[in-house]
Amino acid sequence: MKKSWLFEDPENLAVFTTKEILERVKPIRYVSHDEEDGAWQFHTGEQTKEEDARIISLKEATKIDPSIMELANLPLGWIAFRKDEKEEWIREKILDE
Repeated sequence: MKKSWLFEDPENLAVFTTKEILERVKPIRYVSHDEEDGAWQFHTGEQTKEEDARIISLKEATKIDPSIMELANLPLGWIAFRKDEKEEWIREKILDE
């Protein structure tokens, strides 16, 4: 039997996103898996205003864009990005500055 939930984190984990993504105005083009606290962030790849920040469940994020299931194994301290929702995800380690 194939496991349908690929993330190690639970489906109800709170994750960060934006109003534009939640309202499906813009696609998810930038994902980070923060090293310091393990938080997941799903963004448009553009600057986000604080008032446009939203918190949703990880499960809701996968419903908005099922392709993020491909990032379930993204290590802590890594990001993934793409030019648009038709492109493949590019993964990179966040470099310490």
